Amino acid sequence: MKYLPISNVLFILNRKNFVKRTKPNSIAIFHANDEFPKNGDQNFPFKQNADFFYLSGIDQEQSILVLYPDCPNPLYKEVLFLRQTDEHIAVWEGHKYTKDEARKASGIENVYWLNEFDTILHSIINYAENIYINTNENDRYGHTVPYRDIRMFEQLRQRYPLHRYERSAVILRDLRVVKSDIEIGLTKMACEITRDAFIRVLKFVKPGVAEYEIEAELTHEFLKQRATGNAYNPIIASGANANVLHYIDNNQVCNDGDILLLDFGAEYANYNADMTRSIPVNGRFTKRQRDVYDAVLRVMKGAVQLIKSGTLMSEYHEEVGKMMTSELIGLKLLNKHDVEKQDPKMPLYKKYFMHGTSHHLGLDVHDFASRYKRFETGNILTCEPGIYIPQEGLGIRLENDILITTEGNIDLMADIPLEAGHIEEIMNS
Repeated sequence: MKYLPISNVLFILNRKNFVKRTKPNSIAIFHANDEFPKNGDQNFPFKQNADFFYLSGIDQEQSILVLYPDCPNPLYKEVLFLRQTDEHIAVWEGHKYTKDEARKASGIENVYWLNEFDTILHSIINYAENIYINTNENDRYGHTVPYRDIRMFEQLRQRYPLHRYERSAVILRDLRVVKSDIEIGLTKMACEITRDAFIRVLKFVKPGVAEYEIEAELTHEFLKQRATGNAYNPIIASGANANVLHYIDNNQVCNDGDILLLDFGAEYANYNADMTRSIPVNGRFTKRQRDVYDAVLRVMKGAVQLIKSGTLMSEYHEEVGKMMTSELIGLKLLNKHDVEKQDPKMPLYKKYFMHGTSHHLGLDVHDFASRYKRFETGNILTCEPGIYIPQEGLGIRLENDILITTEGNIDLMADIPLEAGHIEEIMNS
């Protein structure tokens, strides 16, 4: 791992909060993510299962966590299983956790090698009444690949068919969305690295530079500051490309007079930043570009005020839609009389602003959370309105990450240039 060690207090607290919500006499099993083959003799870079990391702090493949707080054998109340290293693995893959290192990282005292898992599990699982299984229940996920937790569940169900099986995701959906102080600190670090990368790019962009060159500048700054890399595939979209919401080709030249939409964020210690800025390639907004930019910025500032404890996502989006409608009328993209006659189920503003304004942020960029639960203190949400005008080859989106606290919300990206004049000043300095 490139990032600095994380206090195991975070993971000890997370496990404590999880087991408090399980039924009596229950065992919970969590698996590390699969390794995915890239070609004949390589895997894709390993990315840890977010739930497994949340509870263990272990950032290594082929690992298993077992939690059984009511276990009759005190040795197995919480157990971590790791891949045992050897000289061959050390030579070809490098260092793996020792047992002592895993204890320090996770706060789990009882650490065993993976080849002991079946024996130890069988010795205790028949004393449990319930088995908690971890599944991916993020409603943005479409299940097409039988990932490791699912495959292991099928094996368990064949071996232990009479146990009651429960879902860990129901508990984790409520826990993960409320960030602790350590998690907030890690997210702030991701935001700070993202800030530095953006300022680097502001000083780099000019007519004739390629989108992929800008992507390289971002990645350089991320890695230089111990980030794992990009939190997601960065969107470096110049001109008309900005109207493609998930544009990731990043292979075009940035032309004089175009707007460049940058949607990117650093990942640090598995926690993510998510930021969008729209900047003039030549360092100066035209009047039309500035008018659209300022309209998006006004919607963003209004939307941020609504991100507070007690807000419901659907009601929030409805209010943001009203703000956006007003701005689009002001830009003469919508007609006031047409808006008065619109179908409320298909509001006209969606022609120019077709995506949601916010999503939860954390270990996943689109973090695991309920869209039907009101916002809470400790939530981190993005705020990202945009206006897209294909006929003008113009797309502008702005995005910051917002933390809800008991005193109101805090913009974790408040120190990142956002005002059009500030952006022009840096680009022309």
